[in-house]
Amino acid sequence: MFDTLSDRLAATFKNLRGKGRLSEADIDATAREIRVALLEADVALPVVREFVAHVKERARGAEVSQALNPAQQIVKIVNEELVRILGGETRRLRFAKTAPTVIMLAGLQGAGKTTLAGKLGQWLKSQKHSPLLVACDLQRPNAVNQLSVVAERAGVAVYAPEPGNGVGDPVRVARDSIEYARTKQYDVVVVDTAGRLGIDAEMMQQAADIRDAVNPDEILFVVDAMIGQDAVTTAQAFLDGVGFDGVVLSKLDGDARGGAALSVAQVTGRQVMFASNGEKLDDFDAFHPDRMASRILGMGDMLSLIEMAEQKYDADVALKAAEKIQKGGKDFTLEDFLQQMEQVKKMGSISKLLGMLPGMGQMKEQIDSIDDRDLDRVAAIIKSMTPGERDDPKIINGSRRARIAKGSGCTVTEVNNLIERFFEARKMMTSMARGGGFPGMPGMGGGAKKKGKAPKQAKGKRQSGNPMKRKQEEIAAAQRREERAAGGFELPAGADAGKFELPKGFEDYLK
Repeated sequence: MFDTLSDRLAATFKNLRGKGRLSEADIDATAREIRVALLEADVALPVVREFVAHVKERARGAEVSQALNPAQQIVKIVNEELVRILGGETRRLRFAKTAPTVIMLAGLQGAGKTTLAGKLGQWLKSQKHSPLLVACDLQRPNAVNQLSVVAERAGVAVYAPEPGNGVGDPVRVARDSIEYARTKQYDVVVVDTAGRLGIDAEMMQQAADIRDAVNPDEILFVVDAMIGQDAVTTAQAFLDGVGFDGVVLSKLDGDARGGAALSVAQVTGRQVMFASNGEKLDDFDAFHPDRMASRILGMGDMLSLIEMAEQKYDADVALKAAEKIQKGGKDFTLEDFLQQMEQVKKMGSISKLLGMLPGMGQMKEQIDSIDDRDLDRVAAIIKSMTPGERDDPKIINGSRRARIAKGSGCTVTEVNNLIERFFEARKMMTSMARGGGFPGMPGMGGGAKKKGKAPKQAKGKRQSGNPMKRKQEEIAAAQRREERAAGGFELPAGADAGKFELPKGFEDYLK
């Protein structure tokens, strides 16, 4: 969503690199570029004015003028200001002292409240809570049925006594759900209310009546992040009419410019608490302003990546694989490779995971071109192998490769490429286990050292191919060995003993 804003800011900061001191003109030019970037991202004008004013004021201060690297200091200021307008610190849910905690969802029709209710229910379940989803949207066709289906997929309970489709009293359903939750010992109640196509008196009154009936601990306003500044207008109107405690951004994975996310917290004074960034039920998490600011500036989000790995990765599987790699990688099989690949898939899209790594903002096109279906094809190839072939890929000959290709719906070339890449990866693991680092990577060992010329080995005297001549050479060599063993030798005929120089290397025989 923030790709356009990230690209503009990156280009702005690039112009500051290499400058030991920033002039007034540099600061004004940078502020102007930041203003244009925010306006293009559809950020509300009051928010843009305040943001740019804060950046200019701090850029003229001592923290930049006395900095060793002014450009990096400007990036630090922009990062801190982004965190501020996104809400500052992470806002957590407030739970009631006496169960159940009541959470009311509100927003316009089409904002994704019903689906988000299922995502919130699954998230609460992962946090060791026992949630109950309540169907109070009795106007929209099939809204009750949709919530029931979503609740079943999320593995949480649902309270839907009325069929909906215009039948039933939503206020009474909401009130009765609290007693039902106490009876069944659910500790969190999530009330899904009806939406409208626009702000109107009927919507406001119904939401206010449900609020008064259940006295919620948290009222969360669901905002479609793709509607830009209009989301801020809607949120402000709902805040004045009914009130809410926090904001939930839905459809954050869309191709909109992200103005709502950067504006709603600053304009309404209510923090963004959760964000939905995908279609799957687990594409939902708490909103962290500092991490979002880091992503916008292309600095990655390692903390979220680590948390995802801790939640989704099987520790036992990872430990077994690590032990095999430490032993040299020879015991690492295609079966282990398949398990590791399935663990990574649990964490989500590969492109999304790579986007969380620092510095990957410069490789957006390459990351976007990654097709997650490639992992499915690799898995199909491995699953088409027998257990013996997975344990020892060296036994896979031509006929086996043809069978595997036919069974997985791939070509023999794809099977060959997979096996070759696997052997290369295992070779790299072996090198790393021996302390050699990554092969061919400077500074990491394992092939980075320059190899000097190996010293030439002294060649022995070649023997003649003539048997008689070779026999004479052997007799002469034996005589020379006997003379060396006796310690004596004779000068050549006519040689002056005072001027005679020993041949090079002959000193060794005198020791």
